[in-house]
Amino acid sequence: MDFLALDFETATSQPDSPCELGIAVVRGDVVREVRNWLIKPRCWPHFSPWNVSVHGITARDVADAPGWEEVWEEASALIEGATVVAHNAAFDMGVLRGTLASHRLDHPAFNYFCSVSMARRRWPGHRSYGLKPMCDLHGIALRHHRAGNDAEATAELVLRAAGTHAFPDIGDFLRDTRLNTGAFWPGGHRTPGGKVTPVLV
Repeated sequence: MDFLALDFETATSQPDSPCELGIAVVRGDVVREVRNWLIKPRCWPHFSPWNVSVHGITARDVADAPGWEEVWEEASALIEGATVVAHNAAFDMGVLRGTLASHRLDHPAFNYFCSVSMARRRWPGHRSYGLKPMCDLHGIALRHHRAGNDAEATAELVLRAAGTHAFPDIGDFLRDTRLNTGAFWPGGHRTPGGKVTPVLV
């Protein structure tokens, strides 16, 4: 299976304040590459104390980091045309939508799914489906709330869910798991639940 796992950390509660992006690239059922970008958000130097307490990234850490436009030039080349997974995808896709809108950048075209929904279907009956409990359950190393590590752990969680089944591609896995996908395209966005919204710009 080939897919990408994505994770954002944000500076504030606003969706267009990414301060870190992580992407794990899976090819042939193996995590082949993990990319991590610190980002200097437009709200810099304002960082919410609560957000900092979660991920530990401060305004000083990103003072010399590239802005979103520079990071997106690299990241979009990976995301375009891919199938993307995020743990609690509504959050990460909300960050992506909000940030693209505030920077007046076009949507890429890609499909995505949520690994929380996947975990609920594959492993029913657990009290919590957060990334840490799921990683603890499956013996996946996790430095929680750092984007690159969270993305890699999410990718490994999907591979655990696929197990020893030889799924020809990620689409076969999603059909087997009965998971709906969301989508981005240049004109809009569709949630896995089917809600369609136009671009925010």
